[in-house]
Amino acid sequence: MGNHFSNCIFCKIVAGWHPARMVYEDDLVVAFWDAKPVAPVHILIVPREHIPTLNDIPVENVILSHIGQAAAIIAGELGVAQAGYRFFINVNQGGGQVVFHLHAHLVSRSNPGTDNAPDV
Repeated sequence: MGNHFSNCIFCKIVAGWHPARMVYEDDLVVAFWDAKPVAPVHILIVPREHIPTLNDIPVENVILSHIGQAAAIIAGELGVAQAGYRFFINVNQGGGQVVFHLHAHLVSRSNPGTDNAPDV
């Protein structure tokens, strides 16, 4: 994590120094509920390695495919896989990125555990 640790909230969460409601973790990523969710399900999937943006992923790094695999697992465990979910990455300030540690959003309007769309 190097010098990024002191300034990066996601590095602190990865290290266990800042609380988060974890839903998944493995050797490469951690996933937790967004502190300011925009839907009933809003999970952030964060690499353990500090990578500032999508643009900074080294060519040989497999983190994007791993994040996608983690998203599918999490969606299944939360019961929103069949009803559907959005999976996206904001890149840089103009793209809506607020925390400069690569992270993907898994967002669903379905109620967790029901795999049904909410009554809206």
